[in-house]
Amino acid sequence: MNTRIKLRAGVLLGSTLALVATLPGTAALASTGAPAAISAGRLVLEPTGNGYRGTLPVTITNRSRAADYYTVLVTEPVAGSFDGLVPNGACIQADPVDNLRVFACSVDGPDLEPGERRSLEVAFTVRTAPRPYAMSAAGGRVEVMPGRTQQVAAGKDFTTLFRATNGSLRHPRPYVQDPSANASLAAGADALTVTRQADGTYAGRLPVTVRYAGDAAHDYLAVQATVPAGLEIAGTDPQDSPSFGGFFEVPGGRMAAGEERTFAVLFRTSPGTVAGDLGSVDLVLSTRYGAGEVADAAPADNTVRVTVTASDDS
Repeated sequence: MNTRIKLRAGVLLGSTLALVATLPGTAALASTGAPAAISAGRLVLEPTGNGYRGTLPVTITNRSRAADYYTVLVTEPVAGSFDGLVPNGACIQADPVDNLRVFACSVDGPDLEPGERRSLEVAFTVRTAPRPYAMSAAGGRVEVMPGRTQQVAAGKDFTTLFRATNGSLRHPRPYVQDPSANASLAAGADALTVTRQADGTYAGRLPVTVRYAGDAAHDYLAVQATVPAGLEIAGTDPQDSPSFGGFFEVPGGRMAAGEERTFAVLFRTSPGTVAGDLGSVDLVLSTRYGAGEVADAAPADNTVRVTVTASDDS
C-alpha cells in the first residue's frame, strides 16, 4: 500500500469508527439509487486440526459516476471468528452487538472507477471441535460504505455452514457457542526455588499448563500474579507481549476447544534480596474478550499458589 492510500485509509477509518459506534447493529441501507453495491457468496467453514476455517467471497461495485474508495463493514457470524480481509485491509473494531463483533475495513488498492468491480475475501476461524455433522450459524452480514458519502450504501446477509468431518453440508444443525469460558491453570510444582545470578539477584522459572475446555469467544487468556515484595514477574517463555504489574498473556493467542499449552513463568528478585523463604505467589487465570473478562464456568481451577525460596546454591 503506498503512502497516499495509507493516509487516506487512516482518515476513512477514523470517521468510520465514529459512524459504526453509533449503530445499534448494522447501518440502515441507503435509498434506491445507491452509489455502491455489494454481493457475498456463502461462507463454508472447513474442519481443520484447530477448529474450522473458511473465507467469504465478497464483491463491491462502484455505481457512482466518479472514482471512489470504500470501507467494508463486517458483522461476524460467530463471536470471535473474524480473521481479516484477503488481501489485507486496515480494520477497526466497534463494540460487539449481541456478542458479535463489527469491523470496518478499508478496501486495499486504488480507487474504483465508475462501474468497476473488486473482489475480496473475508477470513473467519471458529475454534471449536469439528463435528461429524454439518452445522449452520446466522448473523453474518457485510455492508459497503463509499469514502465520499461516509454512509452505508448497500448490505448483504450471508449464510454460514460448517462442513462435517465426513465432508457433508446436508441437514445442518444450529451451531451453539458456549456462553462462558472453561479455562484452567495448573503449575508444574507447588514450590519454586530461585537461584542466585551473577548480578546478585535471584531468578527462576515455573512451568505452568493452561487448558481451554470450551469454545467461548475470546481474544486471549491472561494471568494476574500477586507476588511478595522484592519478587517480580520477568516474563514468560515463550513470550508474545511484555508483562506489566504481574499481568501477562498466555503465549499463542486464541485457544481452540480442548487445547493445552505449557510454558514457563519467569521470576526475578530485586537487588539486595537475602536467601531464604520469600513467601507465596498467587496466579489467577482469566479469559479476555474485547475490553472485558469472560465469566468462567468453573473458576475454582483458575488459581494456583506457589511458595518461593531463594537459594545461593546453583
